[in-house]
Amino acid sequence: MRRIDFNCDLGEGCGDDAAIVPLVSSASIACGGHAGDDDSMRRTLRLCREHGVAVGAHPGFVDREHFGRRELPVTPGHATLLVTAQLRRLARIAEQEGMPLVHVKPHGALYNIAARDADIADAIAAAVFEFDSSLVLFGLSGSALTRAGVENGLRVAHEVFAERGYGADGRLLPRGTPGAVLDGIDAAVAQARALALDGTVGLADGGELRLQADTLCLHGDREDAAAFARALRRALEADGVEIAAIGAAQ
Repeated sequence: MRRIDFNCDLGEGCGDDAAIVPLVSSASIACGGHAGDDDSMRRTLRLCREHGVAVGAHPGFVDREHFGRRELPVTPGHATLLVTAQLRRLARIAEQEGMPLVHVKPHGALYNIAARDADIADAIAAAVFEFDSSLVLFGLSGSALTRAGVENGLRVAHEVFAERGYGADGRLLPRGTPGAVLDGIDAAVAQARALALDGTVGLADGGELRLQADTLCLHGDREDAAAFARALRRALEADGVEIAAIGAAQ
């Protein structure tokens, strides 16, 4: 049976987390960078505990005005500090709530930079390994970040996206460009099914790209995120895909 993790970015203060959590297997929790504070982290952790959802850290640029999606100058040292500080903050609260952290997934612009910049990717992977070598590093499928994770001794999860368009190089099309976001649920569900079942994604030019798909992301800040999550889960289960947290996979 095909198996995939279904993850969602949560605790960002802009989505219906309570409706989404029962439908996913993993949650990446905003931990004070682009969004989130101690109270939101605690609420999200408790919600995930109630529904048996695995949790991880979602560190990003400290840039709330642009929701962490604006690319800022960053050095390897700065990337290390960002990830370590936010990971520590969430881990402290998670320990209090009896919820073990399973993974780390950089957010937004930091995620995209790490997908292509080997030095930033290596800094992030090394920081995660130094903090807890058992954590799974989520990164864009086939990117510099997943390679750095393996090279630093981490278990990695190659992440794919249901509602984002891809370029021929395997990177996500920049937001704001044609085809970067699939607005319709039907189109996104079709893309998710192809990724989960065949490891393929269609390109805007009519071509096709093959990707390793360990975990499928849903952005929790979409207005229709709950309905989208429900449609995705229903379609995947109808295809015989088992949805399970990557940290539990053997």
